[in-house]
Amino acid sequence: MGLLEKQDKIFLQEEFNKLANEVKINLFMSENDCIYCKDTKSILEEIAEISDKIKLSVFDMDKNKDIANKFKVERTPATILEGEKNNLVFYGIPAGYEFSSLIEDIIDLGNNDFDISEELKKFAETLDKDMNIKIFVTTSCPHCPKAVRTAHKLAMIAPNVRAEMIEAQEFPDLSSRYNVSAVPRVVINENTYFEGALPDQQYIEKIKEAI
Repeated sequence: MGLLEKQDKIFLQEEFNKLANEVKINLFMSENDCIYCKDTKSILEEIAEISDKIKLSVFDMDKNKDIANKFKVERTPATILEGEKNNLVFYGIPAGYEFSSLIEDIIDLGNNDFDISEELKKFAETLDKDMNIKIFVTTSCPHCPKAVRTAHKLAMIAPNVRAEMIEAQEFPDLSSRYNVSAVPRVVINENTYFEGALPDQQYIEKIKEAI
């Protein structure tokens, strides 16, 4: 039995039928200590079955180290959407509220027409320094997708930005290292932190602090 409800599949089919371009999804799994790898694979397989525009490739992180290194994969499960300028990263299962982040990313990449404010777009086009944005979330957090999507939108436009969603409960050691006590918690370049799904202008100001 599939994980997606019938009405969800119908909705996704309607949206994916509008995709103009192929979307590549890469899943990196591991046989060691990866509780949600199989569930993540099941979700992505169901999504890929809905449209021939969505291409899913599955890799074993240990057996495909060269490919994992290419995509800078550090933990599993890792779902990576290949963008024209950058890759969008999901560490942990993209379920619950984060399923919407995944679907909206796919639609944006597939149409090469990003749902982004003019303010954020103009700022992204000015970014010329390498930047890493980590967004700690939980799948039950209704405010987390906005924080994830803002970072992913920046990465879609700015080639120097790497944006990584991290499911906090799946990676407790990482959450402890970054003092995650509430989500969403956003970490920019290891030196700037904030909680909450901030409006674009405040998000931009935090990035400016980091760089």
